[in-house]
Amino acid sequence: MIRILLAEDDEAMRLYLSRALEKAGYHVVPVANGLEALPHLEHGGFDLLLSDIVMPEIDGIELAQRCAELSPLTKVMFITGFAAVSLRASREAPRAKVLSKPFHLRDIVLEVQRMFGLSEQASI
Repeated sequence: MIRILLAEDDEAMRLYLSRALEKAGYHVVPVANGLEALPHLEHGGFDLLLSDIVMPEIDGIELAQRCAELSPLTKVMFITGFAAVSLRASREAPRAKVLSKPFHLRDIVLEVQRMFGLSEQASI
């Protein structure tokens, strides 16, 4: 089972994404920010870091850079509502996928499936 570490500071969005990804068959560990995500990355075992970019303390880009050091096999996908931040993320973490808000839950599930070369598993 694919394990996803979800770092999202907006509680409603975090819950929304967690439920959709779990319904699609993924194991999701939701955390409220980048600082809270670091210990999980240190212990490893995640296939994907799904992170908001704009978060207090440690933003998503810094978290992705730390992820590359701590868990180099973990893939990264960003979610953001800020176009300029999205552009910065694509430059600073070129291997990361960036999804701009708003998006449909189906879109995020399909992107995760594409990242891992999976066929469509569940409908949202």
